[in-house]
Amino acid sequence: MLTGRSESARSSDRARPDVAVVGAGPIGLAIAWRCAARGLRVVVHDPEPGSGASAVAAGMLSPVAEAYFGERQLTGLLLASAARWPAFAAELTAASGTGIGYRTEGTLMVGLTGDDLAEARRLWAYQQGLGLPVTPLRPSELRDREPALAPRLRGGALAPTDHQVDPRRLVPALRTAAQRAGAVLVPQAVAHLSDVDAAVTVVAAGCGAAALTGLPVRPVKGQILRLRAPDGVAPGFRHVIRGYADGEPVYLVPRADGEVVLGATVEERADTTVTAGAVQRLLRAGVDLLPELAEYDLVEAVAGLRPGTPDNAPILGPLPDRPDVLAATGHHRHGIVLTPITADLITELVLDGVPDPLLAPFGPERFVGAGSAGRTPAATGGGLGGLRGRRGPEPTMEGDRWS
Repeated sequence: MLTGRSESARSSDRARPDVAVVGAGPIGLAIAWRCAARGLRVVVHDPEPGSGASAVAAGMLSPVAEAYFGERQLTGLLLASAARWPAFAAELTAASGTGIGYRTEGTLMVGLTGDDLAEARRLWAYQQGLGLPVTPLRPSELRDREPALAPRLRGGALAPTDHQVDPRRLVPALRTAAQRAGAVLVPQAVAHLSDVDAAVTVVAAGCGAAALTGLPVRPVKGQILRLRAPDGVAPGFRHVIRGYADGEPVYLVPRADGEVVLGATVEERADTTVTAGAVQRLLRAGVDLLPELAEYDLVEAVAGLRPGTPDNAPILGPLPDRPDVLAATGHHRHGIVLTPITADLITELVLDGVPDPLLAPFGPERFVGAGSAGRTPAATGGGLGGLRGRRGPEPTMEGDRWS
């Protein structure tokens, strides 16, 4: 009888997942892929994979252009993750057998009017002060690089290391890679964490993380347009264009198939209604910077909800009162660029139970009181003791770890 119970318990343990990931956007799927590739049993819970913010996102990998005042720690994380993107893209393409639209032409940052340029230069000076690669360009130099830019642009700058990827190709590639590595997709929503049975639960549910964890993740609405060049040709520009047009911030992201992503509003609202005013503002600003857009087809106008936090930085790490539950949410505008480093750091935390120092500024405890600080899995001794070694030897995959 005791032997029978012991065997039954062992069988139950073998059936129980090592890791349950709640949310199948880029973050959740990348974590699932990394964990499964390291030999862990992984399930991913999501009724509609890739239907969240990533379905609307432009896919800019812009740690330089998005280095803002007062966000130095976040900028450091963005830079570290962007540096991993070339290897991440190559490995994902090989693992999934499909391209993800990764492009490296760089980003041009521009100002249409004198006031726009003054505002932009203030930010560029800050970015240069951090040692970031920002090269100021005269109007003629801008048009040498992109002849389609408006002749009346007052100036700009080049951020050569700010790249792009197509999120609508990224998510299916990550899903394929995760499933090929052994992760199992469960097409059901999770209403309560108590409904999940796994050694470790990773909450990567975007805005849905608030209800599951109580963390201060709020929806930040963004409206975005998709245009298409006439006759199916490639757009008349290669770089990502970011800038100001009469005070309106705007970006334009060209795709090889002729698509141009034009965005995006930032609204403290929780609806996904597309408004005429937002479409008008985006189109006016986009055409002011690139006049040829007036002849492009308008093929989509859509709104999505970014998962924002009080300090605009992601929430990464164990919940102070639940060390077996890891948050990987709150990425706001940076979910795509932060996908590689989030997946790496969370996977290592699952395996070892020891948080990387890079996680320190981004832990959930910063929002739940100083008394919770320092309660990492290693400190609590429970819940998340590290899963390394439970599934036998680790696979030896080229690119499994990056510097």
